[in-house]
Amino acid sequence: MLIAGPGSLHHFSLHLCVENPILICMSQKEQAANRMIIFLATLVVLLVGLLAYLQVRPDTYEVEPAPQTDVLHLDAGQLTDNPFLKDEEVILVGVASSTEGQTLLKVEPVLFEYVEVIDSCGPHFEGECLRVRSGPGIEYPVLASLRNGVVLKVGGKVERDGQAWYKIVFDEWLRYPERVKGDWYVVADYVKVLLDEGDKTIWENSYATTTQKTITVDRSEQMLYAFDGNELFLETAISTGLELTPTPRGTFTIFKKTPSRYMQGPLPNLADRQYYDLPGVPWNLYFTDGGAVIHGAYWHNSFGSQYSHGCVNLPTTVAHTLYTWAELGTKVIVKE
Repeated sequence: MLIAGPGSLHHFSLHLCVENPILICMSQKEQAANRMIIFLATLVVLLVGLLAYLQVRPDTYEVEPAPQTDVLHLDAGQLTDNPFLKDEEVILVGVASSTEGQTLLKVEPVLFEYVEVIDSCGPHFEGECLRVRSGPGIEYPVLASLRNGVVLKVGGKVERDGQAWYKIVFDEWLRYPERVKGDWYVVADYVKVLLDEGDKTIWENSYATTTQKTITVDRSEQMLYAFDGNELFLETAISTGLELTPTPRGTFTIFKKTPSRYMQGPLPNLADRQYYDLPGVPWNLYFTDGGAVIHGAYWHNSFGSQYSHGCVNLPTTVAHTLYTWAELGTKVIVKE
């Protein structure tokens, strides 16, 4: 009996190929030819499909352009002689350059002034952000993306197709007003109504001159402590000014409170020329004439280390708590 190992079988197959080239060697050539035929057939099918696509692709025939929508803001008195409508604002919503399909919508007054974004993206735009639209509908262009914690002033409400939209207004002084382009609308589903009194100052509002409340800002620890007399009310990690824009040291007094502020940079007369544009900075407590403010910061979470352009940054929820507690006239001590 002959036992052949792997090497013996290899030599045996070569021997057969030499003795029977037609039966065996031609068979191998046919296999290669078959593979080539299959490859060429597949290639032909792909080419036919590509040619068919090129004949019907969308850019080979005319497509009717999507209608451009337009929003026209008017006083109701411009549309009617009724004297009782003179102070009401309406918007004309419809197709631009056309009178067909236009709808007149009233901007309803609201009983509150501010809303807070609550169901949106995080400090670094992680997640899905609430979009600001140029009109009351998702077909309007996106003007900005808003993160959680933003507080905005409301100028009215528009109801359209069963959906409520808030018109946002910026009636404060802006350093770079050209950055705000057009009207701002946000859908009501992703904001919370705030019942706040709005701006308060020591020259327009009465305040207690004998308050025992004190806020201490420790720059070396990057901590804030709020005391009512000797009782600690709150302590939290903060972010004070960077080396080029330090938070000023000294003893100050809170002279203004506002729930929302539009912060823009760069600031004049500062070595730091960084660009920033931050609408709806929440829960502001002003304590220096130079613009130093204790406020919430929705654009970072680096509390416990220096970060700001001179202000004192707090987490937004903590800032709200401090804002509600602090009174006009509250002493602020900033120390090293």
